[in-house]
Amino acid sequence: MTLIKSISGIRGTIGGHTGDTLNPLDIVKFTSAYATFIGKTKKANKIVVGRDARISGIMVSNVVCGTLMGMGFDVIDIGLATTPTTELAVRMSGADGGIIITASHNPRQWNALKLLNAEGEFLTAADGKEVLAIAEKEDFNYADVDHLGHYAQDNTFNDRHIKSVLALELVDVEAIKKAHFKVVVDSINSVGGVILPNLLDALGVEYTFLNGEPTGDFAHNPEPLEKNLSGIMGEVAKGGYDLGIVVDPDVDRLAFIQEDGKMYGEEYTLVSVADYILDHVKGATVSNLSSTRALRDVTEKHGCTYYASAVGEVNVTTKMKEVGAVIGGEGNGGVIYPESHYGRDALVGIALFLSSLAQKGIKASQLRQLYPNYYIAKNRIDLTADTDVDAILVKVKEQYGQEPGVTVTDIDGVKLDFPDKWVHLRKSNTEPIIRVYSEAATMADADALGKKLMDVVYSMQ
Repeated sequence: MTLIKSISGIRGTIGGHTGDTLNPLDIVKFTSAYATFIGKTKKANKIVVGRDARISGIMVSNVVCGTLMGMGFDVIDIGLATTPTTELAVRMSGADGGIIITASHNPRQWNALKLLNAEGEFLTAADGKEVLAIAEKEDFNYADVDHLGHYAQDNTFNDRHIKSVLALELVDVEAIKKAHFKVVVDSINSVGGVILPNLLDALGVEYTFLNGEPTGDFAHNPEPLEKNLSGIMGEVAKGGYDLGIVVDPDVDRLAFIQEDGKMYGEEYTLVSVADYILDHVKGATVSNLSSTRALRDVTEKHGCTYYASAVGEVNVTTKMKEVGAVIGGEGNGGVIYPESHYGRDALVGIALFLSSLAQKGIKASQLRQLYPNYYIAKNRIDLTADTDVDAILVKVKEQYGQEPGVTVTDIDGVKLDFPDKWVHLRKSNTEPIIRVYSEAATMADADALGKKLMDVVYSMQ
């Protein structure tokens, strides 16, 4: 069983001993620390709580809400809600922050608390570290009986989220309606099955849902990768559909299936949406260092500038704000569109992608052919607990830093950019491993590059 504490929140498996799992005592401790942190700058004295459909969600939510009330905060419980819905609810309600109860793409036995600031955005690294430090001290000041927080449910934010998506200037509702799209959606037994039917109804899209009941008992591994999506790929391959749509349990990641039943490519969700945005508005784009080079290629095709950030959504949004990016995100299917909000949002991604298809009048497979083909290989190097990972990465940087034609980036591990490929090595924050991601024009070349760098690291131990 596992409990992982990080700057973005706390996550773990349900059941087991305190300190080792995500259990009521540790949930109280961490929620109290977050409330203490928010209490330093609070204005509205209220915090939003939303959850995905995980089996443990009600238990965790009850503990979180009760603890926040015990800390003197009013709670706005929005119930079953996507991560982007919760983010928007914080802004829309003028709350001081929010807690999203979701373990994203992790399996059913996991859950987590993800922490938001008053902007409805994830805490910065510095703020996250402060919450962790407060939790370790366990010096909490709970409210007396006359100053306990109040509890209220508000189920309006799904509709408000959808309306905000439809109001985006580049969401072409009329073109989508005229296209008469027919789609299949795999919402993996979570909150996508609650909100996406309403979005698709509003867009005039005919749909069939797989795993649509929000039971939290996931029908397959919930990470939206090809190896987990044989069901929807097979359904689309039967014919009669324009697109397959796949989301993860909290609906911040988005993948598509082409009309022929083949994967569109999770990395190309952001690439395609960015291309559509840049057709209409010129500006910078951002993705993290481990995302496909295709976004850079598409951005430069439009005469614009691409920027890379460290891995992690908060790092992407920070860079986006810094350079004034018009679109950004992560290669895992995360689309961040500032015209909506600074958070990955599958609803926004769906609406913009369908707008692109409708305006161009082409099939998903034809759209995919417009973009360069790259393949990413993902490997890992297992190390002993006492291995000096930082020293190894410094040696890699020194070894390749002087090679002609190689660009070295060290804002997050070490990334080596060659003219026709790249490899990114970064240490895990939770286990003694180095993640090795590499990209090239073929999967064989990508894997060979990754394995080459792995051999280099092994030789340094």
